[in-house]
Amino acid sequence: MAAFAAALVPAAEVELQPLAAQAARVASALEFLGEPLDAKSKAALEQAKTPAQIQEVLDARALFVVHINPEMRVKVAAGAAKPQLVENGWRQFLVKVVNESGTTAALRAESPNALRLFNSPQADVPSRWLDLAMFDAQPMRPTLSGLGVEYRIVQLYSRDAGRREAKISFNVGQGTQDLGFRNETDLLFDCLAAPEIVLGVKDELGRPTTASFLIRDAQGRTYPSQAKRLAPDFAFHPQVYRADGETLRLPAGAYTVEFQRGPESVAQVRAVTVGAATRRLDFKVQRWVDPAALGWISGDHHIHAAGCAHYTNPTEGVHAPDMMRHVLGEDLKVGCNLTWGPCFDYQKQFFTGKEDKVSAWPYLLRYDVEVSGFGSHQSGHLCLLRLKDQMYPGGESKNHWPTLGLNTLRWAKKQGALVGPAHSGWGLQPAAPGDQAPVSSKTSKDFRDAAQTLPNYVIPPFNGIGANEYIMDVTHQVPGPDGRLVPAVDFLSMVDTPHLWELNIWYHTLNVGFRTRISGETDFPCIYGERVGLGRSYVKMPAQWTYEDWCEGIRAGRNYVSDGKSHIMDLKAVEGLTTEARAPRTVKLGEESSELRLDRPRNVTLTAKVAARLNEKPNPAIRNSPQSAKPYWDIERARLGETREVPVEVIVNGQPVAKKNIAADGTTRDLTFDVKIDRSSWVALRILPSSHTNPIWVMVGNEPVRASKKSAEWCLKSVDACWQQKERSYAAAEKAQAAKDYEHARVTYRKLLAETTVD
Repeated sequence: MAAFAAALVPAAEVELQPLAAQAARVASALEFLGEPLDAKSKAALEQAKTPAQIQEVLDARALFVVHINPEMRVKVAAGAAKPQLVENGWRQFLVKVVNESGTTAALRAESPNALRLFNSPQADVPSRWLDLAMFDAQPMRPTLSGLGVEYRIVQLYSRDAGRREAKISFNVGQGTQDLGFRNETDLLFDCLAAPEIVLGVKDELGRPTTASFLIRDAQGRTYPSQAKRLAPDFAFHPQVYRADGETLRLPAGAYTVEFQRGPESVAQVRAVTVGAATRRLDFKVQRWVDPAALGWISGDHHIHAAGCAHYTNPTEGVHAPDMMRHVLGEDLKVGCNLTWGPCFDYQKQFFTGKEDKVSAWPYLLRYDVEVSGFGSHQSGHLCLLRLKDQMYPGGESKNHWPTLGLNTLRWAKKQGALVGPAHSGWGLQPAAPGDQAPVSSKTSKDFRDAAQTLPNYVIPPFNGIGANEYIMDVTHQVPGPDGRLVPAVDFLSMVDTPHLWELNIWYHTLNVGFRTRISGETDFPCIYGERVGLGRSYVKMPAQWTYEDWCEGIRAGRNYVSDGKSHIMDLKAVEGLTTEARAPRTVKLGEESSELRLDRPRNVTLTAKVAARLNEKPNPAIRNSPQSAKPYWDIERARLGETREVPVEVIVNGQPVAKKNIAADGTTRDLTFDVKIDRSSWVALRILPSSHTNPIWVMVGNEPVRASKKSAEWCLKSVDACWQQKERSYAAAEKAQAAKDYEHARVTYRKLLAETTVD
């Protein structure tokens, strides 16, 4: 059988390019499943110049070699991989397939030792101790390619510890098994005992908590195995979340454990040796900053309990207790769990109009809605928070909602909801005139340079699902719960799309006098599947607060957005020294409408508590990637050269007017800036692209903010660009209303342009 396995088909008969492409998919799949190739094998695959070199690398991971002859008869032999499994766990192995028939059927694996044989109950039968499955999901394919040689992935589970024998066979359909028992092979497996180990998980004050664990053995395999994970553990995460006193299973061996509780803590990397006597491992959070101690409460207004990376069938569902574990493990105080298109009609049952019962203050989870995959989604997705009623009138599902986003906003604002576009940057990437391609693909240096500034005056294509219709919506006021007019849009979502695209439209609309706030989001697990809370809002809250209060803080702009790795807290503006016999006027962010009123141009002093933390060594993978590549917001992108410093900038009407560099060593510092304000302006602080405050408006002589003719012209032209893209997305019954609403925006921007004297 060894000779048969070694001499199936000469490597030269397989073409290099398709085999290399298939090998790359296999390597990606193994990475996803938590059993990656080692660095040496990855390098060897990348450098392979012949089919034989590729096979030499992958054959070492093959537990089985399958041969399909020209008559589609299947036979199997043991491969070179060591037959080792883990008690109550899954392992992944390669199957080398030599396909002389060229069949594109599905390769199937079977065993009489399988626990689920013929759908029978999992009876305690000694001979049935195994489970097995072929991994056929992306990036793999469900069927064979027809290539002469390719590799598939088989997943094996052991119920037991000790030595166990299994008979395993393969086929490509009924009647394809070879004769004389050649389509099956017997293997003796060594199933490593994996006893339960208790985890001690304490916060920085020694209190029981929940945190993130990323555990890998010396071969780089992830524990628990990412294959076949069940909620609350997610298969698309390498990490798991465990609370104090909970357990996980580890066989004896050496491990590397990465332990962390969100971006406000220091990631600890620890070598752990598990022996036969190991029963407990203890961990304690190391915190570098604590915004909550100063009243700044973190939240992510856009996460999902279903969809995208979670699963392929929306009715499977991911429930609130699962998501709450992730919120706790990332030390995210508020999680807005938004029901959306593919899962709407299943997940709508969990909406209550109040904090979910899994909440335990100060950690709150609540179901609300994202208009995504239905209704007005083509003109830009909408986050609807603080809803009292989740169902638009006229039906009981997602199928009857308005196609005009402003009509959805009118309905939501009538019930007092907090509303804003999701993932703002999509569709707002700068594009050359007449070209829909993003600027990152352009070759014109002048155009690239223009599009890399903030604000820039390139009209985007408005062809995405971000803050596209916002350019029209922001000009409208709509009735609130008491009938009084309120802004149709409360906030723009930040952090989960490229910052240049998100911030540009916001800066322009601020420059013409609108007062939309910003809020941080992750869009987990769609844009970002790594973890919840990669984009956050930190809202200043009193000692006791609710979800409703937190949302109100967003509406008032009493918050900053961040990746959690830098913080700009307690921003306030103080009127410069006066000759009058009175105290200088002072305003804090989010209080008194965030307005500092001056009788004439004066100096203004800005103060804030600022903290940031960078690793000592730069991360070139992030630093050298374009702004249009993930992670879009990250403190690493703000690093100055090879130092550990980042710039803190004062922004007045979209332009940086002052800067101080600070060491991003985790220390919280008090910063002071003095700036001259000549006319009514909006003022903010930023560490770009890591954190950004909402504005304070400094009003001079009761004049409105009219900061830039160019911004007003940009807004006016953008209304037409958006209408050209989105007109076709509006239903016939709403087309007249949409045309009227867009014309209202044009009239508004023309008026603002006429009132603006500053270029």
